[in-house]
Order: sequence, then C-alpha cells, then structure tokens
Amino acid sequence: MTATLDLYLIRHGLAGEFGSYADDTLRPLTTAGQHKTRQVADRLANLGLQFGQILTSPLLRAQQTAEILQAAGLCQQVATAECLATGDFDRWLNWWATWHPTATQPLALVGHEPSLSQWAELLVWGRVNHAIRLKKAGVIGLSLPTSGSPVGQSVLFWLTPPKFLL
Repeated sequence: MTATLDLYLIRHGLAGEFGSYADDTLRPLTTAGQHKTRQVADRLANLGLQFGQILTSPLLRAQQTAEILQAAGLCQQVATAECLATGDFDRWLNWWATWHPTATQPLALVGHEPSLSQWAELLVWGRVNHAIRLKKAGVIGLSLPTSGSPVGQSVLFWLTPPKFLL
C-alpha cells in the first residue's frame, strides 16, 4: 500500500461583489461570509481535523478565510503562496515536492475558483474535466501519494459544500 498525505482544498468564504472594488485583491469577506466560514471552521475542528500548515492565496478574502481556520484551532502555521492567486499548478507542485517529505499532518490550501477544482481534477484524473465545482467555504479532501508525482494518482475522499457542514 502506497503512503499518502491528505490535502484539503478550501475555497474562501462569501466575499464582496466582483467588480465593486477598485482593487479586486482587496475584496473582503462579507459579514455573512465571515459567519458561515466560522461555522464551517468550527465544524471541521469538531470533526477533529488538524492541519500541519495552511497555505493561502495572498488575496484578502482568502487571507481572512485562513485566519478564521487558524482561529478555530485547525492550524498554528499559515503561509502565503502567490500560486494560489494565479492558479499556477506547476509552481505549487514544485512547492509540494519540497514540503511533503517532512510533513506529518495534512495540508490545507485556501484559494479560489476555478483553480481549486481544476487542481483537484488534475490530481485525481491527470486532466481537467470541468466536473468538480467547489462552493464558497466548501472543502475538497484528497489523498496524495508521498512518492512519485501526485498528478493522476490522488484519491478524492471528500467534496462538501458548506451547507453540509453547518
């Protein structure tokens, strides 16, 4: 049996309306988005989830989501990765290759659509099928092999919209 490490892809919570901010990178979570994201984070904590690290997009709404996850006790360490804002999967794969050999706990990525769904499809099927859609504050869980490339070799074990966690 191949050794695996779990990866959780978490979309940022409900944010302000697209186009209503001069700088989209500064678009924050709405009050309702903060509330729902806190509820999801609390439920994940109640389920016993614990991340070795949260890697987040630098965009404000993702940063706020990561902070809520951290405040719920899901992780002590939060880092920022530009590739989660740009959708640069190859850059993330390079990061993963250096990070996972010493990891003992799951990794959480906080980012955006359509990148997170596409990354999940690449990891599971090796190609983008446009079959997975991640709702705001939703969660995808994947088991990635710790040897060789995870592309097309990973297993989807969780795809949950936030309404099933509330």
